Amino acid sequence: MNPEELLNESNERNKPAADSPLISLERDLKYFNESIKEVAEEIINEGLSSYPILIAHQHELSLGELILDRHDLNSEWSIHASTLEEFVERDVIKPVLKERFVNSYKDPYQYMCVFVVVPEGANFVFFPYVK
Repeated sequence: MNPEELLNESNERNKPAADSPLISLERDLKYFNESIKEVAEEIINEGLSSYPILIAHQHELSLGELILDRHDLNSEWSIHASTLEEFVERDVIKPVLKERFVNSYKDPYQYMCVFVVVPEGANFVFFPYVK
């Protein structure tokens, strides 16, 4: 899924996009771009995983490790760092769907893989790093 699909202007409630929390997520991802990229590359370079996953949320979450706390940083989203392996181990991604995920995973040096958790549900988005 592309960021544009998550940020489109008409959703189920026909609320304007400006009311969407995903606008603030895009702003936070751009602002913390360098820190997020550094963590993702560290996961790869240290051999922890070839598939880093960042988890964006606005509430308590016990998946991955907290890298950016919205309360400490005066931002709207907290970001956790995780891996495909943890997602499979914790059954967030079913083992039978692992290959499908790997095939759809984008270049981790060009895109951050973000698992966006909102009250309505959760979904993956590949968001390009700001150059």
